[in-house]
Amino acid sequence: MAYKITDECISCGACEAECPVSAISEGDGKFVIDPGKCIDCGACAGVCPVGAPVAE
Repeated sequence: MAYKITDECISCGACEAECPVSAISEGDGKFVIDPGKCIDCGACAGVCPVGAPVAE
């Protein structure tokens, strides 16, 4: 299952830089994860200061 970014996102960009498959991009007010690209590695969740990325 892919990760998704909750509304807790503060748009810091830490997750985008950490994603090994470039599945994360800046969306409208928060970053978003493309579920078709996400490999469920959890790297984004490990660097997020507010815990916004969660496994679906």
